[in-house]
Amino acid sequence: MSVELTSLHKEYGDQIAVNDLSFKIESSEIVGFLGPNGAGKSTTMKMLSCFLPPTSGSASVCGHDILTEPVEVRRHLGYLPEHNPLYKEMYVHEFLLMCASVHGLDRKKARVADMIEMTGLVPEQNKRIGQLSKGYRQRVGLAQAMLHDPEVLILDEPTSGLDPNQLVEIRQLIKRIGEKKTVIFSSHIMQEVQALCDRVLIIHQGNLVADCQIDDLPNILREEEVYRVHAADDARASLLEKLPDILRMDRVARGEYRCIFPKGTTSGASIFRYCAEQDIVLEQLYKESTTVEDLFQQLTSAS
Repeated sequence: MSVELTSLHKEYGDQIAVNDLSFKIESSEIVGFLGPNGAGKSTTMKMLSCFLPPTSGSASVCGHDILTEPVEVRRHLGYLPEHNPLYKEMYVHEFLLMCASVHGLDRKKARVADMIEMTGLVPEQNKRIGQLSKGYRQRVGLAQAMLHDPEVLILDEPTSGLDPNQLVEIRQLIKRIGEKKTVIFSSHIMQEVQALCDRVLIIHQGNLVADCQIDDLPNILREEEVYRVHAADDARASLLEKLPDILRMDRVARGEYRCIFPKGTTSGASIFRYCAEQDIVLEQLYKESTTVEDLFQQLTSAS
């Protein structure tokens, strides 16, 4: 087990930031850790990385307890916080060499060179960190988090400040890393989470409100299935209201309808057959899918 939390709890005075959080993450999983601002994401990540002690409960990283074995936890974990702390007066190459020395790495220069190449910092390696754009400073933070080859990576908003080209490159890098390591990352970009993650954890007001595989998203919360139907003739399309098992039909635009059914009662093929029998000419037919954004909004909109 790479990461395990058991009733992890954190209070600041009377305020509960994280409320008895429990979950397990296996090796080589890429997990999206989501929640609105103030939900407890960063607090949880700080506790896992031994920067913040819990009020109660326990957690372990690669079998090492965050309270009794913090040094071992840090050996197995790389952490990129949301606000990336860097020595801006240092050069990129110099800073990473210093971090390699702190970790006591062998072959420091070779490892730093590998990380600089992996994170696309080659053109910037001889610049002062303070001269870099925010996107390149994020890359420096990512390089230092991976420098000691940890088994678990915790990335808090890792793509913040990146331009569209850099976004694609960093996402590809995270995907490659996730083939061999456990990656936990938070993001407010739902399309990014859906594209990268194997699994999603959502917390709201310190509580875990969802834990599901990306492939299981269509089966979470929604008790209905929705099919979008584009018909060539509005007059004939009115017959869609008589589809077997249909709950209701909503007109979206001219020739475009949302046909809503109880979960598991129909299929695209049966709708197509019905339309053929009723001489309804179809221009398009597809099933609406549940997205991470749908799930996030439903679970975190309630106060």
